[in-house]
Amino acid sequence: MPNPADKSMNVLLVEDDNEFRETCAMWMSRNGHTVTEAPDAHQALQLCLSRQFDVAVIDLNMPGMNGLELLDRLRGENVEAQFLMLTGQATVETAVQAMKLGAYDYLSKPFPLPELEKRCRLAFDRGRLQKENEQLKQVIARTRPKVRMIGSSPQMQQVHRLIERAGPTDKSILIQGESGTGKELVARGLQVSSLRADRPFVTINCAALPEQLVESELFGHEKGAFTGATATTPGLFEVADGGTIFIDEIGEMPLGLQPKLLRVLEDGSLRRVGSHKERRVDVRLIAATNRNLGDMAAEGTFREDLYYRVNVLTIELPPLRERKGDVEELLDHFLGHDWTISPEARDVLCRYHWPGNVRQLINVFERATILAEDGCVQLEDLPREVTGTGGELTTVAAVVRSSERLEDLERAHVLQVLHTHHGNKAQAARALGIHRRKLYRLLDRFAIQPEEYVAAR
Repeated sequence: MPNPADKSMNVLLVEDDNEFRETCAMWMSRNGHTVTEAPDAHQALQLCLSRQFDVAVIDLNMPGMNGLELLDRLRGENVEAQFLMLTGQATVETAVQAMKLGAYDYLSKPFPLPELEKRCRLAFDRGRLQKENEQLKQVIARTRPKVRMIGSSPQMQQVHRLIERAGPTDKSILIQGESGTGKELVARGLQVSSLRADRPFVTINCAALPEQLVESELFGHEKGAFTGATATTPGLFEVADGGTIFIDEIGEMPLGLQPKLLRVLEDGSLRRVGSHKERRVDVRLIAATNRNLGDMAAEGTFREDLYYRVNVLTIELPPLRERKGDVEELLDHFLGHDWTISPEARDVLCRYHWPGNVRQLINVFERATILAEDGCVQLEDLPREVTGTGGELTTVAAVVRSSERLEDLERAHVLQVLHTHHGNKAQAARALGIHRRKLYRLLDRFAIQPEEYVAAR
């Protein structure tokens, strides 16, 4: 299998000393590289405009157009090559000037011929990495999902304006809104419109993780830091370095962990779990919550200094029931060219109050398209909690009569408690005797949707 380091290079040698140029060209050719010679800058410029080279080795001190002038012209013509400068009068000033103009390296005469090949190889490898990086960026840009928020209601127009204004800044943003309103979509919109759009965007939901794992996920850990830590793992802040981190349900972050988050937001410093080594990151924070952090700060359940650090600018995301006309726009978006909907079904969907917001609407639409025939969603394809045609929430007793599976009983019990507390997860968790994070994991495990436990008003 060939070694990538053995790949031959296409090199241009620009040198007015014929004997020296021919000696260098012979050495490079004998080592398997393709070499083109140019005795002056003018000929080199024409060659670069008509052919592609991996590396151009340019003498700085040539009569007529010198090496720095040639380098400037080549950069102006967007010539894609790595440039290695040669001189017999090495000075710091000319080296700095050459680097500013885009030269990769600087080699003083006289030098061993193997050193010339070595420097050309390093320049060639750098150019290849730059090209691969640019290709990767293009692939990511083409495959990155387009962020599109549907809705032209006055409330959503205000959200769009805030995204446009706040996105290009580097300040922390807090997104507030009920569950299912699309807070992560707003976060992605902010990231796409930011100066970090082509850098990493990582997300974490504090409510979906056990408390002991949140610190490890955010800040990483060293091997052996705790039971099960079999390898050193960087945290999400390190993964997001240079980019954006989105912390969803930040109100659920453990109080003891909040000082560590505050520190990384203030000066970019962090330590992995089990490590004393200080690390630095440059990350923009976007946070989201469906809770009132101001009230939590007043109650002492959320640090006041962290609240002010996170809440530089707040974007309030309105619930779907307050976005007049947006339900119809969302329906048309989901229907596309493949589905139609009867006037009766459309009317019911537009009048429904959507306690689960856009997430519930998506769930109802997907369910309806499974049941619908001939590509048309009818009234009977909609769930009873939306149409208001009756039907009580499934009780634990009913499940006992129909199933002996423990999982079915657990699911029905969770649903019943949620229904009793009108969908309030904090109250339901207390009634069940579990932490709210445990309730979130049960909702995911049993695939329980908001429309199953929030009754129509």
